[in-house]
Amino acid sequence: MTMNDDDKRLLHWLTLAHTPGLGLIGANRLLRAFFNDIEALFAAELANLEVRGLRPEIARALVKRAALPTARQELSKIRASHHHCLTPDHPFYPTLLREISDPPLILYGLGDLTVLQQPMVAVVGARAATSYGRKIAARLASDLAAGGITIISGGACGIDESAHQGALAATGGKTVAVMGCGLDVVYPPQNKKLFAMIATTGMLLSEYSLGTKPEPFRFPARNRIISGIAVGTVVIEAARRSGSLITAKMALEHGREVFAVPGRTDSNKSEGCHRLIQEGAKLVHRAEDVLQELAISPLATLVSPTKTAGVAAFAGNGATGTDLIKGSTGREGQTATINGDQDCPATTSNPEIAAILAVLDHYPKAIEEIIAHSQLPTHQVNAVLLELELLGLVESEPGPKYRRQ
Repeated sequence: MTMNDDDKRLLHWLTLAHTPGLGLIGANRLLRAFFNDIEALFAAELANLEVRGLRPEIARALVKRAALPTARQELSKIRASHHHCLTPDHPFYPTLLREISDPPLILYGLGDLTVLQQPMVAVVGARAATSYGRKIAARLASDLAAGGITIISGGACGIDESAHQGALAATGGKTVAVMGCGLDVVYPPQNKKLFAMIATTGMLLSEYSLGTKPEPFRFPARNRIISGIAVGTVVIEAARRSGSLITAKMALEHGREVFAVPGRTDSNKSEGCHRLIQEGAKLVHRAEDVLQELAISPLATLVSPTKTAGVAAFAGNGATGTDLIKGSTGREGQTATINGDQDCPATTSNPEIAAILAVLDHYPKAIEEIIAHSQLPTHQVNAVLLELELLGLVESEPGPKYRRQ
């Protein structure tokens, strides 16, 4: 294989990464001793390497280029697959990621490298997310993406998946998925189409070689990349012990901002977020909260041009007023705002509608519960719910159950 200067440089990095016994922590420590100059490291003599604190057998392995055959095989695979291969001295290697204590030596990529140059916000949360959590994740990601923010998450089911989908739904929206396996391994398999979409308009990233299978220990390591690239991390639905809290902890260790969306007080999926808020995480109602805290100026509008109202809100249990309804759009293009500056006549003038809206929130409620709390006849409740659904203010679910948009 004929090698250009870039290949020769990359071969140094791959040799370092595959040197037996060194490991990521040892490699980063050694790099810092050589001021992150990979060529100077490999030009060093044995005695100089041993002085740096390396065990003799590892120092000898580096001097003899023991991992060079493996590195050459890896380079051939990368070139044959046309994947990007980013090293810390590559111009597209994320700047913030260089600042963490254990940045990846190699980042394999598939997609548009330019998305790595935009400010990124991580959106993470439970895999077994509720419909409420998924909807909040999609809306928040969509509004942030429409404001010029790249959404980064882990490609998992639940909140991660919804965040990626929300970002892709925004006009010009970009998203990055950091995988816990090789980029040629589809995991989870049900997200195959999503990964294909991300690779087309965004970016798939992994620190693992092609062919690496997903294993449990790889995902916490993957999380440090998510939190390390992002300027801030938003947690939506997390149990008291969850991988999302690991990501939040890592974000704090990196000196990044941590945000949390509140949820139901009687749900174990809210415990982690509420704990983060108690410990000082910023409570998020809407995309503006994140942008203002991070001092990021949004574009002219934070929402997709298909919407006619302001930023959608993300209030938790018990919230009312414009925080819940602002952003929903009725048929024929009119904006329906409840308890806001411009109340919708179709709702405020009808006491039956007002009674039912007082019962509903973002969490699905059974029709029997709505009838009981509104104290209205069944036929009236059904008629009002249909009207609200046509206005885009209420969404129905199997059961039947209803919740506010």
